[in-house]
Amino acid sequence: MLVVGHIGKAHGIKGEVLVTVRTDEPEQRFVPGAVFTTASGTLTLEDLRWHQGRVIAQFEGVHDRNLAEELRGTELQVDSAELTAPDDPDEFHDHQLVGLRVVSVAGEELGTVARIDHAPSSDLLVVTKPAGGTALIPFVAQMVPTVDLAGGRVVVDLPEGLLDL
Repeated sequence: MLVVGHIGKAHGIKGEVLVTVRTDEPEQRFVPGAVFTTASGTLTLEDLRWHQGRVIAQFEGVHDRNLAEELRGTELQVDSAELTAPDDPDEFHDHQLVGLRVVSVAGEELGTVARIDHAPSSDLLVVTKPAGGTALIPFVAQMVPTVDLAGGRVVVDLPEGLLDL
């Protein structure tokens, strides 16, 4: 499952909620009729409008503020198997990277991709190191020259000491 949104506070009294979008393709994910999986079942998007980079959403069956408040904190997910691969060969969905081995250009095993953090300046690979702990690697071409999905690995070329931070 892939998280594409996070429900925040209620908006108004008619059951609308603010949704923080967590996908690069919001215009494909957030359309009336879209069905999202949540920890407590499914939610169907009835209507939406955009406001300051967030979605104000109305879900089927949620038509008052009390019901909307109960949704606060809910993650909206879609099945990653239903996603189409990106057109750009240098673009990846998070779920494609999680679990890949991380190796240096010299072939040294450095860890495994645990998740992707989406920071303002660049995405970060969160890598679980073999000896324990994690490392953050900026997901930029200079430091991650190769992503080999078929081979199950990410090749990195890191400056001295980056993994020790």
